[in-house]
Amino acid sequence: MTARKSTTNATWDAFWAEASGGRTEVIRGVEVQVPSDVPLAMEQRIEELSESTAKEDLAELLAMLFGDDILDTWLDNGMGMVELQTVLTWAMAQAGGKDMSFAEALETVRSGDGAGKLLGPKGPNRAARRSAPAKRSAAGGGRSKRTTGASTGSARKTSRS
Repeated sequence: MTARKSTTNATWDAFWAEASGGRTEVIRGVEVQVPSDVPLAMEQRIEELSESTAKEDLAELLAMLFGDDILDTWLDNGMGMVELQTVLTWAMAQAGGKDMSFAEALETVRSGDGAGKLLGPKGPNRAARRSAPAKRSAAGGGRSKRTTGASTGSARKTSRS
């Protein structure tokens, strides 16, 4: 069996650049490559940083999709939180193989279903949640209210001796 030779792409990088489309978009004055795949390390980092509110952690995640220093450049160019959430939602859709428009991404963010919700207002961090007093739930071992015997018991029968 002989191996087929590629006549159009001499290297993997050249092949993948062609296969992924090589599209670009201008976002807040910066031309960026449209993500065509989610870096493997990104999903793990999202899990690790899910409780973080540090700007550096957000910058790290965005750098995985768009390149270094993109967050600072966008912030310097006036990008706001909803705009950033919209871009992230759009980028994750593109990286996942769904060709989503910017308008669709904004609608997704407004409905609360976007990938940008990772950046949204967060509740208390893990340490605060753990130190808070536990709330009792119905299944959490609290006492039940007494019910009447008529509704739960059976009629007492006398024994015949």
